[in-house]
Amino acid sequence: MSSSLDYTPQERWEFDEEVAACFDDMLARSIPQYEAMRQLTAGIACLHMRPATCVIDLGCSHGETIDALLSHNTAGTTFHGYDNSPAMLERARERFEGERRVFLRECDLRYGMPQKVGPVSVIMSILTLQFVPVEFRMRILEQVHAALEHRGVFIFVEKVVGQSSEIDQSMVEAYYALKRANGYKQKDIDDKRAALENVMVPLRAKDNESMLVDAGFTQVDCFWRWMNFAGWLAIK
Repeated sequence: MSSSLDYTPQERWEFDEEVAACFDDMLARSIPQYEAMRQLTAGIACLHMRPATCVIDLGCSHGETIDALLSHNTAGTTFHGYDNSPAMLERARERFEGERRVFLRECDLRYGMPQKVGPVSVIMSILTLQFVPVEFRMRILEQVHAALEHRGVFIFVEKVVGQSSEIDQSMVEAYYALKRANGYKQKDIDDKRAALENVMVPLRAKDNESMLVDAGFTQVDCFWRWMNFAGWLAIK
């Protein structure tokens, strides 16, 4: 695994081969409570996986979340990872070579989810929709709701912005302090922020929750929160 401390972003952010090479390290240094969040999402998914159903990971990157679920596989469960980055999918295919329970597909969510692959008990979107233009997100969430079986769950993790500019600034400063403590220089932080401008567009937590309810989910609650990052469990 390459160190993300050696990575210099392009002018506009892309999930290319350079990012794929240091992605694990980048997440560990950039996402607060990263391991705790991963364990929580995997644990919730395991609670809701049903025999002979599908688990879908939207924005699967190199397949780390799916890999964490394979050892807890319910009989007959299959895992479907979608991503729009060829570099990430190439690494995921290498990881799951010979694994007959895992299916990977290139997919740009702006044009909709792939056709239904079978009964779906769990769909995950871990730090994914924030990279999809806002105008497409409501339709994606409606498609997620439609794809799930009754009592199926959607596990949704996003970066968020504060309820006010003052609150947001406080959270951002705390987040940048964490990144500096994890080895990034201020220039690294500034360069990444500039590259991500208009590529990653987070919303307020209450806006994400409202969209989940409007998409049809009857039960929605936050299961994890650290400053400007949050995770929700939504049940159909």
